[in-house]
Amino acid sequence: MFSTLSQRLSSFTYLNATQFLGALNDNIYKLLIVYFFIQLEGIEYSHQILASTGATFVIPFLLFSAGSGILADRFSKRDIIVFTKILELLIMGISVVAFAFHSKWGSYSVLFLLATQSAIFGPSKYGIVPELVGTDKISKANGMMTSFTFLAIILGTFLASFLIQITGRNFIMCAIFCTFIALVGLVTSFMIEHTPPAGSNKKLKWFFLSEIYNSLKLAHKEISLLPAMFGSAFFLFVGAFTQLNIIPYAVTSLHLSDIQGGYLFFLTAIGIGSGALIAGKISGKIVELGLVPIGALGISICAFSLDIFSNYFYAVLPLVTILGVFGGIYEIPLDSYIQVASPKKSRGQMVAATNFMSFIGVLIASALIYLNSEVFGIEANQGFGLMGIFSVLVMIAFTFQFFDYLTRFIGAILAKLHFTTLFKGKENVPECPAIYVCTHTAWNDTLLLLGSQRRRMRFFIEHEQSHNSSWTRQLYKMLRVVFIPDIAPLEKNKACQEAIQKALQKGISVCIFIRSWDIYSEVEKLHQSSPFNEIIEVANYPIIPVQIEKGIKESKFKLFKSVVKKFRVPASVAFGNMIYTGHQSLLQTRHEHELCFDE
Repeated sequence: MFSTLSQRLSSFTYLNATQFLGALNDNIYKLLIVYFFIQLEGIEYSHQILASTGATFVIPFLLFSAGSGILADRFSKRDIIVFTKILELLIMGISVVAFAFHSKWGSYSVLFLLATQSAIFGPSKYGIVPELVGTDKISKANGMMTSFTFLAIILGTFLASFLIQITGRNFIMCAIFCTFIALVGLVTSFMIEHTPPAGSNKKLKWFFLSEIYNSLKLAHKEISLLPAMFGSAFFLFVGAFTQLNIIPYAVTSLHLSDIQGGYLFFLTAIGIGSGALIAGKISGKIVELGLVPIGALGISICAFSLDIFSNYFYAVLPLVTILGVFGGIYEIPLDSYIQVASPKKSRGQMVAATNFMSFIGVLIASALIYLNSEVFGIEANQGFGLMGIFSVLVMIAFTFQFFDYLTRFIGAILAKLHFTTLFKGKENVPECPAIYVCTHTAWNDTLLLLGSQRRRMRFFIEHEQSHNSSWTRQLYKMLRVVFIPDIAPLEKNKACQEAIQKALQKGISVCIFIRSWDIYSEVEKLHQSSPFNEIIEVANYPIIPVQIEKGIKESKFKLFKSVVKKFRVPASVAFGNMIYTGHQSLLQTRHEHELCFDE
Protein backbone atom coordinates (compact mmCIF):
# COMPACT_ATOMS: atom_id res chain seq x y z
CA MET A 1 0.00 0.00 0.00
CA PHE A 2 2.81 2.40 0.88
CA SER A 3 4.57 1.79 -2.45
CA THR A 4 1.30 2.35 -4.34
CA LEU A 5 0.75 5.65 -2.53
CA SER A 6 4.33 6.65 -3.28
CA GLN A 7 3.81 5.84 -6.97
CA ARG A 8 0.65 7.92 -7.09
CA LEU A 9 2.29 10.89 -5.46
CA SER A 10 5.28 10.69 -7.81
CA SER A 11 3.00 10.29 -10.84
CA PHE A 12 1.16 13.47 -9.92
CA THR A 13 4.52 15.21 -9.53
CA TYR A 14 5.55 14.13 -13.02
CA LEU A 15 2.16 15.20 -14.38
CA ASN A 16 2.62 18.57 -12.75
CA ALA A 17 6.10 18.91 -14.25
CA THR A 18 4.83 17.89 -17.69
CA GLN A 19 1.96 20.36 -17.75
CA PHE A 20 4.23 23.07 -16.30
CA LEU A 21 6.74 22.69 -19.14
CA GLY A 22 3.94 22.65 -21.73
CA ALA A 23 2.39 25.83 -20.32
CA LEU A 24 5.86 27.40 -20.17
CA ASN A 25 6.41 26.71 -23.87
CA ASP A 26 2.95 28.00 -24.82
CA ASN A 27 3.50 31.29 -23.05
CA ILE A 28 7.06 31.86 -24.29
CA TYR A 29 6.12 31.18 -27.90
CA LYS A 30 2.88 33.25 -27.81
CA LEU A 31 4.81 36.29 -26.62
CA LEU A 32 7.72 35.63 -29.02
CA ILE A 33 5.23 35.73 -31.89
CA VAL A 34 3.88 39.07 -30.65
CA TYR A 35 7.37 40.60 -30.42
CA PHE A 36 8.25 39.11 -33.83
CA PHE A 37 5.23 40.71 -35.52
CA ILE A 38 5.72 44.02 -33.69
CA GLN A 39 9.28 44.07 -35.04
CA LEU A 40 7.95 43.41 -38.56
CA GLU A 41 4.96 45.77 -38.52
CA GLY A 42 5.57 48.35 -35.76
CA ILE A 43 4.31 49.07 -32.22
CA GLU A 44 1.34 51.07 -33.54
CA TYR A 45 -0.22 47.80 -34.75
CA SER A 46 0.02 46.09 -31.33
CA HIS A 47 -3.78 45.90 -30.86
CA GLN A 48 -4.29 44.11 -34.18
CA ILE A 49 -1.29 41.82 -33.61
CA LEU A 50 -2.49 40.80 -30.15
CA ALA A 51 -6.04 40.21 -31.40
CA SER A 52 -4.92 38.09 -34.39
CA THR A 53 -2.41 35.97 -32.44
CA GLY A 54 -4.95 35.48 -29.65
CA ALA A 55 -7.59 34.32 -32.14
CA THR A 56 -5.12 31.98 -33.91
CA PHE A 57 -4.23 30.30 -30.62
CA VAL A 58 -7.91 29.90 -29.68
CA ILE A 59 -9.37 28.38 -32.86
CA PRO A 60 -7.84 24.85 -32.36
CA PHE A 61 -9.39 24.67 -28.89
CA LEU A 62 -12.79 25.38 -30.42
CA LEU A 63 -12.30 22.84 -33.19
CA PHE A 64 -10.70 19.98 -31.27
CA SER A 65 -11.79 20.24 -27.62
CA ALA A 66 -14.86 18.02 -28.03
CA GLY A 67 -12.92 15.32 -29.90
CA SER A 68 -10.06 15.41 -27.41
CA GLY A 69 -12.54 14.93 -24.58
CA ILE A 70 -13.91 11.79 -26.25
CA LEU A 71 -10.35 10.51 -26.77
CA ALA A 72 -9.61 11.10 -23.07
CA ASP A 73 -12.62 8.96 -22.09
CA ARG A 74 -11.90 6.18 -24.60
CA PHE A 75 -8.14 5.75 -24.23
CA SER A 76 -5.54 5.90 -21.48
CA LYS A 77 -5.09 9.54 -20.50
CA ARG A 78 -1.41 8.91 -19.83
CA ASP A 79 -0.86 7.63 -23.38
CA ILE A 80 -2.56 10.72 -24.82
CA ILE A 81 -0.32 12.95 -22.69
CA VAL A 82 2.82 11.22 -24.05
CA PHE A 83 1.53 11.54 -27.63
CA THR A 84 0.91 15.27 -27.28
CA LYS A 85 4.41 15.83 -25.87
CA ILE A 86 5.95 14.08 -28.90
CA LEU A 87 3.81 16.34 -31.07
CA GLU A 88 5.00 19.42 -29.16
CA LEU A 89 8.66 18.52 -29.74
CA LEU A 90 8.06 18.25 -33.52
CA ILE A 91 6.16 21.57 -33.62
CA MET A 92 8.92 23.41 -31.77
CA GLY A 93 11.43 22.08 -34.29
CA ILE A 94 9.30 23.57 -37.08
CA SER A 95 9.22 26.92 -35.25
CA VAL A 96 13.02 27.20 -35.63
CA VAL A 97 12.62 26.91 -39.40
CA ALA A 98 9.75 29.45 -39.48
CA PHE A 99 11.84 32.06 -37.66
CA ALA A 100 14.90 31.30 -39.79
CA PHE A 101 12.94 32.22 -42.95
CA HIS A 102 11.19 35.20 -41.24
CA SER A 103 7.94 33.58 -42.29
CA LYS A 104 4.87 35.33 -40.92
CA TRP A 105 2.47 32.61 -42.07
CA GLY A 106 4.86 29.90 -40.93
CA SER A 107 4.88 31.42 -37.45
CA TYR A 108 1.09 31.60 -37.44
CA SER A 109 0.96 27.93 -38.50
CA VAL A 110 3.28 26.90 -35.68
CA LEU A 111 1.11 28.82 -33.20
CA PHE A 112 -1.97 27.03 -34.56
CA LEU A 113 -0.31 23.60 -34.27
CA LEU A 114 0.97 24.35 -30.75
CA ALA A 115 -2.56 25.25 -29.69
CA THR A 116 -3.86 22.05 -31.31
CA GLN A 117 -1.58 19.82 -29.24
CA SER A 118 -2.55 21.81 -26.12
CA ALA A 119 -6.24 21.28 -26.94
CA ILE A 120 -5.68 17.50 -27.14
CA PHE A 121 -3.57 17.57 -23.97
CA GLY A 122 -6.08 19.55 -21.82
CA PRO A 123 -8.89 17.02 -21.11
CA SER A 124 -6.39 14.25 -20.31
CA LYS A 125 -4.32 16.56 -18.10
CA TYR A 126 -7.27 17.54 -15.91
CA GLY A 127 -9.18 14.28 -16.24
CA ILE A 128 -6.26 12.17 -15.00
CA VAL A 129 -5.96 14.06 -11.69
CA PRO A 130 -8.77 12.13 -9.90
CA GLU A 131 -7.10 8.91 -11.12
CA LEU A 132 -3.76 9.84 -9.54
CA VAL A 133 -4.89 11.40 -6.22
CA GLY A 134 -7.67 10.70 -3.73
CA THR A 135 -10.95 12.65 -3.74
CA ASP A 136 -9.99 14.43 -0.51
CA LYS A 137 -6.81 15.75 -2.18
CA ILE A 138 -8.36 17.04 -5.42
CA SER A 139 -8.73 20.68 -4.30
CA LYS A 140 -5.15 20.72 -3.04
CA ALA A 141 -3.88 19.00 -6.20
CA ASN A 142 -5.73 21.47 -8.41
CA GLY A 143 -4.38 24.35 -6.35
CA MET A 144 -0.88 23.01 -6.89
CA MET A 145 -1.40 22.42 -10.62
CA THR A 146 -2.87 25.88 -11.12
CA SER A 147 -0.03 27.41 -9.12
CA PHE A 148 2.51 25.65 -11.33
CA THR A 149 0.55 26.61 -14.45
CA PHE A 150 0.72 30.24 -13.49
CA LEU A 151 4.31 29.85 -12.38
CA ALA A 152 4.83 28.71 -15.99
CA ILE A 153 2.98 31.82 -17.19
CA ILE A 154 5.15 33.94 -14.89
CA LEU A 155 8.40 32.38 -16.14
CA GLY A 156 7.13 32.25 -19.73
CA THR A 157 6.22 35.94 -19.69
CA PHE A 158 9.54 36.79 -18.10
CA LEU A 159 11.67 34.48 -20.25
CA ALA A 160 10.11 35.64 -23.52
CA SER A 161 11.00 39.25 -22.73
CA PHE A 162 14.36 38.29 -21.20
CA LEU A 163 15.41 36.06 -24.12
CA ILE A 164 14.53 38.77 -26.62
CA GLN A 165 16.69 41.25 -24.69
CA ILE A 166 19.77 39.08 -24.08
CA THR A 167 19.81 37.62 -27.62
CA GLY A 168 19.25 40.98 -29.31
CA ARG A 169 15.89 39.81 -30.74
CA ASN A 170 17.40 36.56 -32.10
CA PHE A 171 14.18 34.58 -32.52
CA ILE A 172 15.96 31.46 -33.81
CA MET A 173 17.87 31.05 -30.53
CA CYS A 174 14.64 31.57 -28.60
CA ALA A 175 12.89 28.86 -30.64
CA ILE A 176 15.77 26.42 -29.98
CA PHE A 177 15.31 27.09 -26.26
CA CYS A 178 11.58 26.22 -26.62
CA THR A 179 12.54 22.98 -28.40
CA PHE A 180 14.74 21.98 -25.46
CA ILE A 181 11.85 22.62 -23.04
CA ALA A 182 9.60 20.37 -25.18
CA LEU A 183 12.21 17.60 -25.00
CA VAL A 184 12.36 17.75 -21.18
CA GLY A 185 8.52 17.71 -21.07
CA LEU A 186 8.49 14.54 -23.17
CA VAL A 187 10.88 12.82 -20.73
CA THR A 188 8.73 13.71 -17.68
CA SER A 189 5.57 12.47 -19.43
CA PHE A 190 7.05 8.96 -19.66
CA MET A 191 7.34 8.93 -15.83
CA ILE A 192 3.56 9.18 -15.29
CA GLU A 193 2.08 5.81 -14.34
CA HIS A 194 -0.20 4.15 -16.88
CA THR A 195 -3.92 4.68 -16.26
CA PRO A 196 -6.65 2.45 -17.76
CA PRO A 197 -9.27 3.87 -20.13
CA ALA A 198 -12.43 5.24 -18.45
CA GLY A 199 -14.60 2.76 -20.36
CA SER A 200 -16.42 5.05 -22.76
CA ASN A 201 -17.28 3.65 -26.21
CA LYS A 202 -18.27 6.99 -27.68
CA LYS A 203 -17.02 7.63 -31.20
CA LEU A 204 -15.61 10.79 -32.68
CA LYS A 205 -18.02 12.90 -34.71
CA TRP A 206 -17.11 15.50 -37.28
CA PHE A 207 -19.92 17.77 -36.13
CA PHE A 208 -18.27 18.58 -32.82
CA LEU A 209 -20.82 21.23 -31.77
CA SER A 210 -23.38 18.48 -31.17
CA GLU A 211 -20.91 16.81 -28.77
CA ILE A 212 -20.44 20.05 -26.88
CA TYR A 213 -24.21 20.52 -26.71
CA ASN A 214 -24.74 16.96 -25.43
CA SER A 215 -22.03 17.45 -22.80
CA LEU A 216 -23.69 20.66 -21.62
CA LYS A 217 -27.06 18.87 -21.43
CA LEU A 218 -25.48 16.13 -19.33
CA ALA A 219 -23.80 18.73 -17.11
CA HIS A 220 -27.16 20.43 -16.55
CA LYS A 221 -28.39 17.27 -14.78
CA GLU A 222 -25.65 17.53 -12.15
CA ILE A 223 -26.04 20.04 -9.30
CA SER A 224 -24.25 23.34 -10.08
CA LEU A 225 -21.98 21.67 -12.69
CA LEU A 226 -23.12 23.75 -15.68
CA PRO A 227 -22.76 27.10 -13.84
CA ALA A 228 -19.29 26.01 -12.69
CA MET A 229 -18.30 25.32 -16.32
CA PHE A 230 -19.51 28.75 -17.44
CA GLY A 231 -17.73 30.33 -14.47
CA SER A 232 -14.46 28.64 -15.42
CA ALA A 233 -14.90 29.94 -18.97
CA PHE A 234 -15.29 33.48 -17.66
CA PHE A 235 -11.98 33.17 -15.80
CA LEU A 236 -10.15 32.43 -19.03
CA PHE A 237 -11.87 35.42 -20.64
CA VAL A 238 -10.56 37.64 -17.82
CA GLY A 239 -7.07 36.13 -18.02
CA ALA A 240 -6.88 36.42 -21.81
CA PHE A 241 -8.22 39.98 -21.82
CA THR A 242 -5.72 41.01 -19.15
CA GLN A 243 -2.81 39.40 -21.00
CA LEU A 244 -3.81 40.94 -24.35
CA ASN A 245 -4.66 44.36 -22.91
CA ILE A 246 -1.65 44.76 -20.62
CA ILE A 247 0.88 45.72 -23.33
CA PRO A 248 -1.30 48.49 -24.89
CA TYR A 249 -2.16 49.60 -21.32
CA ALA A 250 1.52 49.79 -20.39
CA VAL A 251 2.41 51.68 -23.59
CA THR A 252 -0.47 54.24 -23.57
CA SER A 253 -1.11 54.78 -19.85
CA LEU A 254 2.26 54.09 -18.20
CA HIS A 255 4.48 55.05 -21.15
CA LEU A 256 6.48 51.82 -21.03
CA SER A 257 7.88 49.79 -23.93
CA ASP A 258 6.23 46.63 -25.30
CA ILE A 259 8.80 44.41 -23.54
CA GLN A 260 8.31 46.26 -20.24
CA GLY A 261 4.55 45.75 -20.66
CA GLY A 262 5.20 42.01 -20.97
CA TYR A 263 6.98 42.11 -17.62
CA LEU A 264 3.87 43.75 -16.11
CA PHE A 265 1.73 40.67 -16.75
CA PHE A 266 4.42 38.76 -14.88
CA LEU A 267 2.95 40.27 -11.64
CA THR A 268 -0.57 39.18 -12.54
CA ALA A 269 0.61 35.62 -13.05
CA ILE A 270 2.39 35.69 -9.66
CA GLY A 271 -0.91 36.79 -8.14
CA ILE A 272 -2.90 34.01 -9.80
CA GLY A 273 -0.46 31.38 -8.58
CA SER A 274 -0.63 32.79 -5.05
CA GLY A 275 -4.43 32.96 -5.17
CA ALA A 276 -4.58 29.34 -6.32
CA LEU A 277 -2.50 28.23 -3.33
CA ILE A 278 -4.67 30.30 -0.97
CA ALA A 279 -7.85 28.77 -2.40
CA GLY A 280 -6.42 25.24 -2.10
CA LYS A 281 -5.41 25.90 1.51
CA ILE A 282 -8.82 27.33 2.47
CA SER A 283 -10.71 24.54 0.71
CA GLY A 284 -8.78 21.77 2.45
CA LYS A 285 -10.41 18.42 1.73
CA ILE A 286 -13.57 19.85 0.16
CA VAL A 287 -14.50 22.07 -2.77
CA GLU A 288 -15.24 25.54 -1.33
CA LEU A 289 -17.57 27.14 -3.89
CA GLY A 290 -18.29 29.94 -1.43
CA LEU A 291 -14.98 31.49 -2.57
CA VAL A 292 -16.26 32.05 -6.12
CA PRO A 293 -18.43 35.17 -5.52
CA ILE A 294 -15.70 36.62 -3.27
CA GLY A 295 -13.12 36.12 -6.02
CA ALA A 296 -15.42 37.73 -8.61
CA LEU A 297 -15.94 40.74 -6.32
CA GLY A 298 -12.17 41.16 -5.93
CA ILE A 299 -11.64 40.93 -9.71
CA SER A 300 -14.24 43.64 -10.36
CA ILE A 301 -12.77 46.04 -7.74
CA CYS A 302 -9.23 45.59 -9.14
CA ALA A 303 -10.41 46.04 -12.75
CA PHE A 304 -12.17 49.31 -11.92
CA SER A 305 -9.10 50.46 -9.97
CA LEU A 306 -6.80 49.79 -12.95
CA ASP A 307 -8.94 52.21 -14.93
CA ILE A 308 -9.10 54.86 -12.19
CA PHE A 309 -5.38 54.75 -11.29
CA SER A 310 -4.09 54.09 -14.82
CA ASN A 311 -1.55 56.94 -14.69
CA TYR A 312 -0.02 55.91 -11.35
CA PHE A 313 2.71 53.34 -11.95
CA TYR A 314 3.24 52.44 -8.29
CA ALA A 315 -0.51 51.94 -7.79
CA VAL A 316 -0.77 49.70 -10.87
CA LEU A 317 1.96 47.31 -9.68
CA PRO A 318 0.05 46.01 -6.61
CA LEU A 319 -3.30 46.21 -8.43
CA VAL A 320 -2.32 43.82 -11.23
CA THR A 321 -0.91 41.44 -8.60
CA ILE A 322 -4.05 41.54 -6.44
CA LEU A 323 -6.17 41.07 -9.57
CA GLY A 324 -4.30 37.81 -10.11
CA VAL A 325 -4.76 36.73 -6.47
CA PHE A 326 -8.54 37.10 -6.69
CA GLY A 327 -8.48 35.35 -10.05
CA GLY A 328 -6.81 32.30 -8.49
CA ILE A 329 -9.25 32.33 -5.56
CA TYR A 330 -12.13 32.47 -8.05
CA GLU A 331 -10.93 29.72 -10.36
CA ILE A 332 -9.67 26.86 -8.15
CA PRO A 333 -13.05 25.91 -6.58
CA LEU A 334 -14.67 25.87 -10.04
CA ASP A 335 -12.03 23.61 -11.62
CA SER A 336 -12.11 21.29 -8.61
CA TYR A 337 -15.90 21.09 -8.66
CA ILE A 338 -15.98 20.27 -12.38
CA GLN A 339 -13.64 17.33 -11.77
CA VAL A 340 -15.52 16.06 -8.71
CA ALA A 341 -19.07 16.55 -10.00
CA SER A 342 -18.51 15.22 -13.53
CA PRO A 343 -19.66 11.61 -14.14
CA LYS A 344 -16.57 9.39 -14.31
CA LYS A 345 -17.21 8.00 -17.80
CA SER A 346 -17.73 11.45 -19.28
CA ARG A 347 -15.24 13.46 -17.21
CA GLY A 348 -13.01 14.04 -20.21
CA GLN A 349 -15.97 15.32 -22.24
CA MET A 350 -16.93 17.70 -19.41
CA VAL A 351 -13.40 19.08 -19.27
CA ALA A 352 -13.42 19.36 -23.07
CA ALA A 353 -16.75 21.23 -23.06
CA THR A 354 -15.35 23.54 -20.37
CA ASN A 355 -12.25 24.12 -22.51
CA PHE A 356 -14.43 24.87 -25.52
CA MET A 357 -16.42 27.50 -23.62
CA SER A 358 -13.23 28.84 -22.04
CA PHE A 359 -11.64 29.44 -25.41
CA ILE A 360 -14.82 30.98 -26.72
CA GLY A 361 -14.11 33.41 -23.86
CA VAL A 362 -10.54 33.88 -25.11
CA LEU A 363 -11.85 34.50 -28.64
CA ILE A 364 -14.30 37.07 -27.28
CA ALA A 365 -11.41 38.70 -25.39
CA SER A 366 -9.41 38.94 -28.64
CA ALA A 367 -12.42 40.38 -30.48
CA LEU A 368 -13.05 42.85 -27.67
CA ILE A 369 -9.44 44.09 -27.80
CA TYR A 370 -9.85 44.74 -31.54
CA LEU A 371 -13.30 46.36 -31.24
CA ASN A 372 -12.22 48.59 -28.36
CA SER A 373 -9.27 50.01 -30.27
CA GLU A 374 -10.41 49.96 -33.91
CA VAL A 375 -14.20 50.42 -33.75
CA PHE A 376 -15.21 52.08 -30.49
CA GLY A 377 -12.00 54.00 -29.79
CA ILE A 378 -11.89 52.79 -26.19
CA GLU A 379 -8.51 53.20 -24.49
CA ALA A 380 -6.76 50.23 -22.86
CA ASN A 381 -7.40 51.57 -19.35
CA GLN A 382 -11.13 51.94 -20.12
CA GLY A 383 -11.05 48.34 -21.33
CA PHE A 384 -10.25 47.27 -17.76
CA GLY A 385 -13.25 49.32 -16.57
CA LEU A 386 -15.43 47.41 -19.04
CA MET A 387 -14.06 44.13 -17.69
CA GLY A 388 -14.98 45.32 -14.19
CA ILE A 389 -18.62 45.71 -15.29
CA PHE A 390 -18.66 42.16 -16.67
CA SER A 391 -17.14 40.89 -13.41
CA VAL A 392 -19.83 42.60 -11.32
CA LEU A 393 -22.54 40.85 -13.37
CA VAL A 394 -20.79 37.50 -12.90
CA MET A 395 -20.42 38.15 -9.15
CA ILE A 396 -24.17 38.82 -8.84
CA ALA A 397 -25.02 35.68 -10.82
CA PHE A 398 -22.77 33.44 -8.72
CA THR A 399 -23.92 35.00 -5.47
CA PHE A 400 -27.39 33.68 -6.29
CA GLN A 401 -26.19 30.39 -7.76
CA PHE A 402 -23.80 29.50 -4.91
CA PHE A 403 -25.69 31.32 -2.17
CA ASP A 404 -25.82 28.33 0.19
CA TYR A 405 -22.08 27.76 -0.25
CA LEU A 406 -21.37 31.45 0.32
CA THR A 407 -23.48 31.71 3.50
CA ARG A 408 -21.90 28.54 4.90
CA PHE A 409 -18.42 29.91 4.24
CA ILE A 410 -19.17 33.37 5.69
CA GLY A 411 -21.06 31.81 8.60
CA ALA A 412 -18.06 29.61 9.41
CA ILE A 413 -15.76 32.66 9.43
CA LEU A 414 -18.13 34.67 11.63
CA ALA A 415 -18.48 31.72 14.00
CA LYS A 416 -14.70 31.61 14.46
CA LEU A 417 -14.61 35.35 15.10
CA HIS A 418 -17.63 35.44 17.42
CA PHE A 419 -17.16 32.24 19.44
CA THR A 420 -14.47 30.20 21.09
CA THR A 421 -16.13 26.89 20.39
CA LEU A 422 -15.59 23.46 21.90
CA PHE A 423 -16.97 20.69 19.70
CA LYS A 424 -17.99 17.34 21.14
CA GLY A 425 -18.89 14.24 19.15
CA LYS A 426 -17.64 15.63 15.79
CA GLU A 427 -17.01 12.05 14.75
CA ASN A 428 -20.81 11.73 14.61
CA VAL A 429 -21.03 14.33 11.83
CA PRO A 430 -21.41 12.27 8.62
CA GLU A 431 -20.03 12.92 5.13
CA CYS A 432 -23.55 12.64 3.69
CA PRO A 433 -26.43 15.12 4.19
CA ALA A 434 -28.12 14.76 7.60
CA ILE A 435 -30.98 16.15 9.69
CA TYR A 436 -29.87 18.00 12.81
CA VAL A 437 -32.39 18.65 15.58
CA CYS A 438 -31.28 21.44 17.90
CA THR A 439 -32.74 23.68 20.61
CA HIS A 440 -32.83 27.27 19.37
CA THR A 441 -31.99 30.10 21.78
CA ALA A 442 -30.69 32.97 19.62
CA TRP A 443 -29.90 33.98 16.01
CA ASN A 444 -26.21 33.16 16.41
CA ASP A 445 -27.02 29.46 16.83
CA THR A 446 -27.07 29.44 13.03
CA LEU A 447 -23.43 30.56 13.01
CA LEU A 448 -22.41 27.76 15.35
CA LEU A 449 -24.06 25.16 13.15
CA LEU A 450 -22.62 26.63 9.94
CA GLY A 451 -19.17 26.67 11.52
CA SER A 452 -19.44 23.12 12.83
CA GLN A 453 -19.15 21.28 9.50
CA ARG A 454 -18.26 21.83 5.85
CA ARG A 455 -21.59 20.96 4.25
CA ARG A 456 -24.25 23.46 3.20
CA MET A 457 -27.18 23.74 5.62
CA ARG A 458 -30.80 24.83 5.36
CA PHE A 459 -32.57 25.95 8.56
CA PHE A 460 -36.15 25.16 9.55
CA ILE A 461 -37.36 27.21 12.54
CA GLU A 462 -40.67 27.02 14.39
CA HIS A 463 -42.99 30.01 13.88
CA GLU A 464 -42.87 31.03 17.51
CA GLN A 465 -39.14 31.61 17.18
CA SER A 466 -39.34 33.89 14.15
CA HIS A 467 -38.67 36.96 16.35
CA ASN A 468 -40.13 40.39 15.80
CA SER A 469 -37.01 42.50 15.31
CA SER A 470 -36.66 43.58 11.69
CA TRP A 471 -32.93 42.81 11.39
CA THR A 472 -33.46 39.24 12.62
CA ARG A 473 -36.25 38.70 10.12
CA GLN A 474 -33.97 40.04 7.36
CA LEU A 475 -31.16 37.73 8.53
CA TYR A 476 -33.44 34.69 8.43
CA LYS A 477 -34.72 35.73 5.02
CA MET A 478 -31.13 36.03 3.74
CA LEU A 479 -30.32 32.55 5.10
CA ARG A 480 -33.45 31.21 3.33
CA VAL A 481 -34.86 30.01 6.63
CA VAL A 482 -38.14 28.06 6.35
CA PHE A 483 -40.64 28.66 9.17
CA ILE A 484 -42.59 25.60 10.25
CA PRO A 485 -45.22 24.71 12.85
CA ASP A 486 -43.91 22.64 15.72
CA ILE A 487 -42.71 19.14 14.93
CA ALA A 488 -45.86 17.28 15.99
CA PRO A 489 -48.07 18.49 13.08
CA LEU A 490 -45.16 18.57 10.58
CA GLU A 491 -46.58 15.47 8.90
CA LYS A 492 -49.61 17.55 7.82
CA ASN A 493 -47.48 20.28 6.23
CA LYS A 494 -46.62 18.99 2.76
CA ALA A 495 -44.82 22.19 1.76
CA CYS A 496 -42.33 21.80 4.63
CA GLN A 497 -41.86 18.12 3.89
CA GLU A 498 -41.12 18.87 0.24
CA ALA A 499 -38.70 21.65 1.22
CA ILE A 500 -36.82 19.27 3.55
CA GLN A 501 -36.75 16.53 0.91
CA LYS A 502 -35.55 18.92 -1.81
CA ALA A 503 -32.73 20.23 0.40
CA LEU A 504 -31.53 16.72 1.25
CA GLN A 505 -31.64 15.61 -2.40
CA LYS A 506 -29.44 18.59 -3.33
CA GLY A 507 -26.85 17.45 -0.81
CA ILE A 508 -27.81 20.15 1.72
CA SER A 509 -28.09 19.19 5.39
CA VAL A 510 -31.21 20.25 7.28
CA CYS A 511 -31.26 21.80 10.75
CA ILE A 512 -34.60 21.87 12.56
CA PHE A 513 -34.56 24.35 15.44
CA ILE A 514 -37.05 23.58 18.21
CA ARG A 515 -38.26 25.32 21.36
CA SER A 516 -38.12 22.32 23.68
CA TRP A 517 -34.96 21.41 25.61
CA ASP A 518 -35.95 17.73 25.43
CA ILE A 519 -34.45 17.01 22.04
CA TYR A 520 -35.17 13.28 22.20
CA SER A 521 -38.89 13.75 22.62
CA GLU A 522 -38.89 15.92 19.52
CA VAL A 523 -36.81 13.39 17.58
CA GLU A 524 -39.28 10.70 18.63
CA LYS A 525 -42.09 12.83 17.21
CA LEU A 526 -40.24 12.90 13.91
CA HIS A 527 -39.72 9.16 14.14
CA GLN A 528 -43.45 8.62 14.60
CA SER A 529 -44.31 10.78 11.58
CA SER A 530 -44.77 8.35 8.69
CA PRO A 531 -44.58 11.00 5.91
CA PHE A 532 -41.33 12.27 7.40
CA ASN A 533 -39.91 8.75 7.64
CA GLU A 534 -40.69 8.20 3.97
CA ILE A 535 -38.48 11.19 3.14
CA ILE A 536 -35.45 10.10 5.11
CA GLU A 537 -35.63 6.32 4.73
CA VAL A 538 -35.26 6.45 0.93
CA ALA A 539 -31.61 7.52 1.17
CA ASN A 540 -31.15 6.55 4.82
CA TYR A 541 -30.51 10.11 6.01
CA PRO A 542 -29.41 10.12 9.66
CA ILE A 543 -30.99 12.27 12.39
CA ILE A 544 -28.45 13.85 14.75
CA PRO A 545 -29.47 15.46 18.06
CA VAL A 546 -27.43 18.59 18.83
CA GLN A 547 -27.05 20.51 22.07
CA ILE A 548 -25.62 24.05 22.15
CA GLU A 549 -24.43 25.80 25.28
CA LYS A 550 -23.17 29.39 25.40
CA GLY A 551 -21.51 31.19 28.26
CA ILE A 552 -19.98 34.57 29.04
CA LYS A 553 -16.23 35.01 28.94
CA GLU A 554 -14.90 36.64 32.07
CA SER A 555 -12.40 39.50 31.77
CA LYS A 556 -10.20 41.13 34.41
CA PHE A 557 -10.80 44.49 32.78
CA LYS A 558 -14.31 45.77 33.35
CA LEU A 559 -13.95 48.21 30.49
CA PHE A 560 -13.72 45.34 27.99
CA LYS A 561 -16.34 43.02 29.52
CA SER A 562 -19.18 44.15 27.29
CA VAL A 563 -17.02 43.90 24.18
CA VAL A 564 -15.78 40.41 25.07
CA LYS A 565 -19.31 39.22 25.77
CA LYS A 566 -20.36 40.24 22.27
CA PHE A 567 -17.40 39.12 20.21
CA ARG A 568 -15.66 36.18 21.87
CA VAL A 569 -18.38 34.16 23.49
CA PRO A 570 -17.43 30.68 24.74
CA ALA A 571 -19.71 27.97 23.39
CA SER A 572 -19.93 24.20 23.10
CA VAL A 573 -21.67 22.18 20.40
CA ALA A 574 -22.30 18.50 21.14
CA PHE A 575 -23.39 16.08 18.43
CA GLY A 576 -25.19 12.95 19.56
CA ASN A 577 -24.86 9.58 17.84
CA MET A 578 -26.48 9.29 14.42
CA ILE A 579 -29.97 7.79 14.41
CA TYR A 580 -31.23 5.97 11.33
CA THR A 581 -34.98 5.59 11.41
CA GLY A 582 -36.11 2.05 10.83
CA HIS A 583 -32.71 0.67 11.85
CA GLN A 584 -32.81 1.04 15.60
CA SER A 585 -35.15 2.22 18.32
CA LEU A 586 -34.70 5.77 19.53
CA LEU A 587 -35.51 4.75 23.07
CA GLN A 588 -32.74 2.13 22.98
CA THR A 589 -30.09 4.63 21.93
CA ARG A 590 -31.28 7.59 24.00
CA HIS A 591 -29.04 6.73 26.93
CA GLU A 592 -25.99 6.53 24.60
CA HIS A 593 -26.68 10.04 23.29
CA GLU A 594 -27.07 11.48 26.77
CA LEU A 595 -23.71 9.97 27.70
CA CYS A 596 -22.18 11.56 24.60
CA PHE A 597 -23.55 14.98 25.56
CA ASP A 598 -22.29 14.64 29.13
CA GLU A 599 -18.70 13.88 28.08
